[in-house]
Amino acid sequence: MGQQTERLLQAGHHLADRAEYGCRLQLYALGDFYAEIWRLAGEERVLFINLFQNPAQLHPWLEAVQLPEV
Repeated sequence: MGQQTERLLQAGHHLADRAEYGCRLQLYALGDFYAEIWRLAGEERVLFINLFQNPAQLHPWLEAVQLPEV
């Protein structure tokens, strides 16, 4: 999982952060998919990475996403 995490951090576009179920989540966009990195709150170790392409799965993130000013 280390290589996947490094790839996301280097090449992905960080979109948002949020907390859920005692975890810290980070949302990234990379190519034509999205990735959620799940960590326990206060820890750096990655629990898992959830990959998805369906825009409906972005619903929980809508309030957290910060769009750049134009």
